[in-house]
Amino acid sequence: VGDCLLFLQSLANNHRKKLNIPIIGITGTNGKTTTKELINAVLETQLNVLATTGNLNNHIGVPLTLLDINGSHDIAIIEMGASKPGDIKELCEIAEPTHGTITNIGSAHMEGFKTFEGVYKTKMELFDFINKTNGIFTFNENDSVFDKLESTKDKAILMPFGKNNQPIGTITKCNPLLEFKWKENTVKSQLVGEYNLYNFLTAISLGELFEIKESNIIKSLKSYTPSNNRSQFSETKHNKLIIDCYNANPSSVSAAIQNISASEEENKVLILGDMLELGDQEKSEHEKVIRIAKEAKIKTYTVGQAFKSTPSDFVIQNFNTVEDSIAYFDEKPLRNSLILLKGSRGIALEKLIDKL
Repeated sequence: VGDCLLFLQSLANNHRKKLNIPIIGITGTNGKTTTKELINAVLETQLNVLATTGNLNNHIGVPLTLLDINGSHDIAIIEMGASKPGDIKELCEIAEPTHGTITNIGSAHMEGFKTFEGVYKTKMELFDFINKTNGIFTFNENDSVFDKLESTKDKAILMPFGKNNQPIGTITKCNPLLEFKWKENTVKSQLVGEYNLYNFLTAISLGELFEIKESNIIKSLKSYTPSNNRSQFSETKHNKLIIDCYNANPSSVSAAIQNISASEEENKVLILGDMLELGDQEKSEHEKVIRIAKEAKIKTYTVGQAFKSTPSDFVIQNFNTVEDSIAYFDEKPLRNSLILLKGSRGIALEKLIDKL
């Protein structure tokens, strides 16, 4: 063929056009993989679901996922990632989703997007596609970024939740595992962080849309356990760990620090890895994170060149690499602490887990 990638994408779209099942497209700055897994957990209690594996969510991963769908599947969940303008539009034209949801929109991949407006426009390309194809769009009405949807709606069916529309959830506990109430149900989850509430509500919203029994929704959400270094909680022999080091950007790091700050644990520690792909905003965004940590008054260690070049008398130790931090904690081990591991994938903070 003339172009292998274009052929793969065309093949996937041709296959998709032959499918007569709902296709849920999901994107967002933070939480899209977790939300995808939660939706899958809910829907698979009654349906045969094909969901994106891991985070194969780009211009290659989406076509490969579509080509995995066969005649036995009742529904598919397609995660869509973006690192530059136009990425989501391209993925929508390949996958042609009938349903869509955007978890949130924040600063990430600024090297490719340059501005927040660039991120916003690209993420909203999923809504734009749903809006012109009579699709159903699910969103968190507590997030002001979606305030203009009603006025810009054309053919989309809007399905808001969280404030005036069900499902509405109330957090009852988060120390550090999230516990919330929906209707008369208390869900004791296996995920860390209040910010995951809306990921759960998205899954409930789509579960109800596809007529999943309430008892199955609750059971699946209670039993879902993360295994991908996202919002995981682990107790070791020496410490309690919040393992959230699969990815990091300014908004997710800020939320993670605020979450551990609210914990009732006495000894709290931050081990923060560089936030990558921020382009010209790298220095200012890393400075902001250090300020947030300082305001929270939590003992802080950093790993990576970006943090290393951000002077701060507040940070206990700046490490060039995760290997340097491993050697340090070998000599000065952390004990009896609640420790947050948060950094971009390229920093590989998970290598520290065995030392903590």
